Amino acid sequence: MDQQMLQDWKQRTLLGSLGIEMIEMSEERVVAKMPVDPRTHQPYGILHGGASAALAETVASVGSFLIASKNNSIAVGVDLSITHLKSKRHGWVTGVATPRKIGRNIHVWDIEILDEQNDQIAVARLTSMIKANKG
Repeated sequence: MDQQMLQDWKQRTLLGSLGIEMIEMSEERVVAKMPVDPRTHQPYGILHGGASAALAETVASVGSFLIASKNNSIAVGVDLSITHLKSKRHGWVTGVATPRKIGRNIHVWDIEILDEQNDQIAVARLTSMIKANKG
């Protein structure tokens, strides 16, 4: 993934709205961080579960994109499961995605969302469907 494509995504997608910053991108591991601030808070001033889910889906989807794009395919998330383990009020969280199963048509990724002390804030699993790129 080139830097221009990443910058374009950040400007026109949820990545930019939530302040998600990509740190590491490979087929074996994708890492991104996201601020915990008013953009990502729920009304009680803690990290919104939907923001955590968006971070989880982002890191896993980028991993699937890197793999699928080699065959002129795209990856779309079809199932996301997330368990929230700990609340967080401020600072940063980091999403780390690693592949559990990479098949021809389905990818399954495990995701951890960690705080600055590497404590788990949430754990998730994303299943992506791989489709031919028709556009």
